[in-house]
Amino acid sequence: MTQPAFNRVFNVLFLCTANSARSIMSEGLLNILGHGRFNAYSAGTHPSGEISRYTIELLQSIGYDTSHLHSKSWQEFEGRNAPHMDIVITVCDDARGEICPSWPGHPISAHWAYEDPSGETEEEKHASYCKIFAQIKRRIDLLVSLPSEKLEHLTLNHLVQEIGQTPLG
Repeated sequence: MTQPAFNRVFNVLFLCTANSARSIMSEGLLNILGHGRFNAYSAGTHPSGEISRYTIELLQSIGYDTSHLHSKSWQEFEGRNAPHMDIVITVCDDARGEICPSWPGHPISAHWAYEDPSGETEEEKHASYCKIFAQIKRRIDLLVSLPSEKLEHLTLNHLVQEIGQTPLG
């Protein structure tokens, strides 16, 4: 058996209901702030088909290319050709309660609760989105600042789990 490569890239899937704001923000922030250590993706349990314009504006304000983003179903990530996820994070309470698939490889799962951005006026909506964006950024900053040995433990954990799935005969 070869030595595991502990400098690998971790795939992270952010889930919410509509895949129009919080999960998309999380995807963009991790892809920028992760500096190549993470590949972030997002999806929804019931995708709206549209991404909030506030989400697009906030991601563009930090230099993120939003041209490839679209609201999509988590089902895109359960097929054979889907990337193997190391971490799956729900970012809204509704998605947390949904029945999601048993992800291949048994990724680590977590719930990062954020309010649904809302408001009556344009100013209130913008302020709400900015607040949620800042909250997500704080958590992404914590994730990307995890020491290498913590991520190495995650890799080793997955490798040992994969060994347990190998055929015995």
